[in-house]
Amino acid sequence: MEAETKTDKKAKGKRTPIYVVMAIVIVAVIGGIVYIVANNSAAQTVVVGDNISVYYTGSFTNGTVFDSNVGKQPFSFVVGPNSHVIEGFDQAVIGMSLNQTKNVTISPANAYGIVNSSLIVTISRAQFGNHTVYVGMPVTASNGASGVVTAENATNITANFNPPLAGKTLVFEIKVIGIKPKQ
Repeated sequence: MEAETKTDKKAKGKRTPIYVVMAIVIVAVIGGIVYIVANNSAAQTVVVGDNISVYYTGSFTNGTVFDSNVGKQPFSFVVGPNSHVIEGFDQAVIGMSLNQTKNVTISPANAYGIVNSSLIVTISRAQFGNHTVYVGMPVTASNGASGVVTAENATNITANFNPPLAGKTLVFEIKVIGIKPKQ
């Protein structure tokens, strides 16, 4: 057993008063709270290049919902050019913070574009042979474009090759649920 030094004997006889311990604990807790508040006040916001995950509900201006992933798999994408989402949606998320919800109205020009009348074509019914044709039927052009039959009669069929939401003003409720900063 090692011999005790004078300093060790003094230390054994003295205790740190409880009020000093409590003061240290309170300062540590307050310091932690200040740190947490400071971090939350400078919450991370979405910038171009971030990989984000969102929940969204898309509707028309009359309130009819056309798409939603709420309660399903979150939608993830990299914000910015070539993001594979419509421009207005991409722009709407920039500056949002984690768990923020935002409502945004997107014009056709920033969504699926205006209706291009040259993509609405009349086709001779004879080109369909004996196949049954009906309004709403999907069709594919010889160049691979997808469209839908919008009208038909005894001699002709009208098909629209515009995107289904072209010409529509869209309303989205977007909630950012994940932000992975760009590398």
